[in-house]
Parts: sequence; C-alpha cells; structure tokens
Amino acid sequence: MKSEICFWISRRAVRAALRQLLTAHQPVRQLFEPESSTYTYLLADTSTKEAVLIDPVLEPLDRALTLLHELGFNLKVAVNTHCHADHITSTGLMKKRLAGLKSAISKFSGASADIHLSEGDKITFGKQYLTVVETPGHTDGCVTLVTGDRSMAFTGDALLIRGCGRTDFQQGSAKKLYQSIHQKIFTLPDHCLIYPGHDYKGQTASTVAEERKFNPRLTKSLEEFVDIMNNLNLPKPKKIDVSVPANLVCGVTKSECPEKGRILIQSTTS
Repeated sequence: MKSEICFWISRRAVRAALRQLLTAHQPVRQLFEPESSTYTYLLADTSTKEAVLIDPVLEPLDRALTLLHELGFNLKVAVNTHCHADHITSTGLMKKRLAGLKSAISKFSGASADIHLSEGDKITFGKQYLTVVETPGHTDGCVTLVTGDRSMAFTGDALLIRGCGRTDFQQGSAKKLYQSIHQKIFTLPDHCLIYPGHDYKGQTASTVAEERKFNPRLTKSLEEFVDIMNNLNLPKPKKIDVSVPANLVCGVTKSECPEKGRILIQSTTS
C-alpha cells in the first residue's frame, strides 16, 4: 500500500509539473475587437511577469494597458503578424506609454519596427519564447508565431478556423498561402492549438488536426484552392486606405516615426 501511495503521489506531482509548464505561457487573455473581428493575444511568463502582445488594435488600447497593469505584467514586445488592412495597430502609441517596449513585424512587411523578424527568430519573454515561422500568402510579410513546446500557434490571417485569409491584395498569392499552411502549419503536432487573427462566427480556437481534416478550403487540391480564392469576389476592406499607410509606420503619423524601418518615438511612462 505504501508503495502504491508513493506511486500515486509521484504521478500527481508529474501531472502538476506538466500543467505548470504548459500554462506558463498560455494565452493569458484572448482579446476581441468587434469592429474588425480581430483577436489580440497576451502571453506571459508567470514566473518573471514578462509578456508579449500579438496583433494589438488601436481602439481598445486602454483596455490592454489596464489589463497589463492589473496583472502586473511587463510588456517586452508588441508584435504584428503582418501589415493589417482592416484595422490600425496600437504598437506605436503603446511605445509612447510603456518604457522599453519594442515593436516587431516581418522584414518582408515593408513596415517600420524595432525588430524585423525572419524565419526561425525567437521572441523571448522571461523563460518562454515564440518561434517565428514565415507563412506568406495573405501578404508577403505574414508570420505564424509558435510557442516553444509547439503546443500553440498564432496564425494571424494565414489560417483561420475553417477558413483562411484572402489573397487578392497586398502581394497576396493563393499558391503561396496553400504551401505555407500545408508545409509550415499543418506539419505542427496534431494537438497544436490554432489561435487565429480573426473570427467572424464566435469561434476562439481550433487544432492542427481539426483544420487539416475539416477546413473546407485546405482539404482541396492546390488547383482547387487557387480557383476558390480567385473567385471569392470579396469587397475591399473598409479601412484599407487608412490602415495600411498607418500600419507601415507602426500606427502613428510619419512625424512621430520619420525613418522607415526604425521607430524613433521615445517610450515614456504614462
């Protein structure tokens, strides 16, 4: 009996340790912006309180800052998965409110940032990190961010739940997107959670296995996928003419960010 009890305690301890490892960098919050149906993700290393923010939106800036303050997190990096066409990023204004905050985006985006990301780069926060996976197709500068244990992937507008990003503007390519998803995202572990940049039906997450099996566009052949994407006939995003120019300079005016490729505004505490 004693050995059985010890074995049970050991198993429980192992399970607890695994849970701690798995939750140390889980999305602390999945924040929704209703006008553009955009998801923003806040991740943190709970032991060091260092955090990273993915795809922050301008309008709910104060909500994000309040949450950071309430949870006691130190935001190290605000990263955009691509240059957005349907909303303006809040990274530029966040840098003015939070001392030491760095902005990040793909080097292929054409946008200003402190950090220009490439395949295999790591975004660290405390003892945790996100690995950059280049997934072009929606735009040339799209990246997917994968947690160090490959249990979660933040896919931006590349892979959505039972869908994908459009490919009819901003250097979009249906062929590139299909290859990015099948060769980069669908090769992640089956259980890897998919956290998209948008959802229009109230869905919050999926898995690699689910999307590989059930995504109505991605279960098609390349030729069929290209035909589907070329015939969506979607209206132009309402804010594209404002959002893209703003997001090329981190969501701030050119006077605040005069040198393309590097943010020059000074971070100050609010």
